[in-house]
Amino acid sequence: MKLIDFDGLFDEKLAQYMTENKNKHTEKEWENIIPKLYKKFGDTYIAKLKCTPKEYYARMSDTELAQTLSEHLVGDVPVPEFLCAEIEERGAVETLLPLLACEDTQTVSYAINLIGDDPRAFDAYFSILLENRLDEDIRSDLADIFRLHADEVKTRVLDAYKKGEAKEYMLEILSRVKERTDEVYETLLSAFRTGDNVPMHASYLAAYGDERALPYLMERIEDRTIGFVEFQELKYAIEALGGEYNEPRDFTEDKDYLVIEAAGLKSVADDNAPRS
Repeated sequence: MKLIDFDGLFDEKLAQYMTENKNKHTEKEWENIIPKLYKKFGDTYIAKLKCTPKEYYARMSDTELAQTLSEHLVGDVPVPEFLCAEIEERGAVETLLPLLACEDTQTVSYAINLIGDDPRAFDAYFSILLENRLDEDIRSDLADIFRLHADEVKTRVLDAYKKGEAKEYMLEILSRVKERTDEVYETLLSAFRTGDNVPMHASYLAAYGDERALPYLMERIEDRTIGFVEFQELKYAIEALGGEYNEPRDFTEDKDYLVIEAAGLKSVADDNAPRS
C-alpha cells in the first residue's frame, strides 16, 4: 500500500476552506471547527484513491497497518489519526509487537500507546525495561503499566531484582503489590536500610503499606544529619503507615529548604521552621 500523507492533504483543504471563510469565524471558533472538519475528512471520498481515508486503512491487513505505521514514523510523515484508530479498533496487538524491538524511540512509543496494558505485550515490555536500550521516558511509562499489574508480574520482578537488573524500577513496581508477603516487604525494607536514595525508598514503603516498616522509618527520621527533602518524605511515609512525628526540626540552613522558601512555598517550609 502506498504511503499517503493524509494530514498534508487535509491541511491543503483546510487552508482553502479557511481562505473562503476567513471572515466568518473567530480564532476561538476555528479551534472548535478544525477537529470537526478533520473528522469529516476521514469520510471524504478521494478520487485518486477511490476511497475515503478511513476506507484506505480499513482495507489493509493487520501486518500492513503495522508496517504503514512504522514507515510513517521512520519517514517522518505525519501519522494520521485514521491509521491509529483502525489499529486500535482491531486490537491488533500481535501485529504491533515486532515494533517494540525497533531501535527508533518514537516507533516504540507509538506501539506502546496503541497496545496499552495488554498482557500479550508484557514479555516485550519487560525486556525493554531490563535492556536499558531506550530512553527513560519509555521505561518509566512501562513501569507505570506494570505498577497497575504489580501482583501479576511480582515473581519476575523479584527475580530481576535479585539479579541486580533495573533495581529501582523493580522496587517501584513491588511497592504497588497488593498481596502482603514477607519477601516483598523485606526487599523494600532492605533497599531502604542501605541508606541510598532514602526519600524514594521511603516512598516505596509508604506505598506498600506494611506497618512493620514504621520503627525503621522512625529511627531514620531521628537522625539529625538528614536534609529537608529526606525528612519530608520520611514524615509522609510515617503518616501514611499510621504513625506520627511532630518533633520540631530546624532546616533554616538546608539548601533545599531555602529553595522552597524562596519559591514561596511557605506552607511547606513553615511546618518545619524552628519554633521559639
